[in-house]
Amino acid sequence: MIRRLFGAFAIAATLAGCAGSGATQTDQQSLVDRSTLTLQEMFAPNQNPQAVALVKKAKAVMVCPRIFKAGFILGGSGGGCVLVGRSATGATGPAAWSGPAFYGIGSGSLGLQAGVQDSEVVLVVETDKGLRSLLDSHFKFGADAGVAVAAYGAGIQGSLTPALTADIVAFSSNRGLFAGVALDGSVLSSRSEWNQSYYGQPLSPQQIVLNFQGNNQGDAPLKAMLAHIADQ
Repeated sequence: MIRRLFGAFAIAATLAGCAGSGATQTDQQSLVDRSTLTLQEMFAPNQNPQAVALVKKAKAVMVCPRIFKAGFILGGSGGGCVLVGRSATGATGPAAWSGPAFYGIGSGSLGLQAGVQDSEVVLVVETDKGLRSLLDSHFKFGADAGVAVAAYGAGIQGSLTPALTADIVAFSSNRGLFAGVALDGSVLSSRSEWNQSYYGQPLSPQQIVLNFQGNNQGDAPLKAMLAHIADQ
């Protein structure tokens, strides 16, 4: 049992430290496809109307379809995420969604804990300030007191409730032995090599999410799913 737990921790540490080196476009497309499925599961029609209402006015949405966390005395977590920006609704038609910018998320902790957790996390970005924070090459949750991250429901620690003003609202679906996912201390890092490989050119998260640069037909289902959620 101990060997299995430490093996799981090693996997989590590898995920946390991965910045995209050696990744193939298949890896990136797999992350995009899993992100689409996560949105489909967590924002099913009539299942979570409050969450859907937040997406309707969101500046952007970040999806982390699998944050793998394992611990036995030591704890660590890691996974991949995509950030998709939303244009403002204009006279020419409804809002549009950008292509995905790729990120890695990781954290480490010390404490008396044991278990394995596999979580899906969606971050709905409600303000320009929240979006600017995620667009940084490195963003640490809990380190910037000016960015309010709220928890929706049980499972994620947050500073506010969705009823109050929040820059980012976090949703999660957890499986495993841990009680929930704590975002404080987790670090988001941009995966520049993944962006370049997926779009065939070096693009920053700002260029992808704000300027809608880059084109890959593989992201069409992800964009369609977000549009469907926002139009519910």
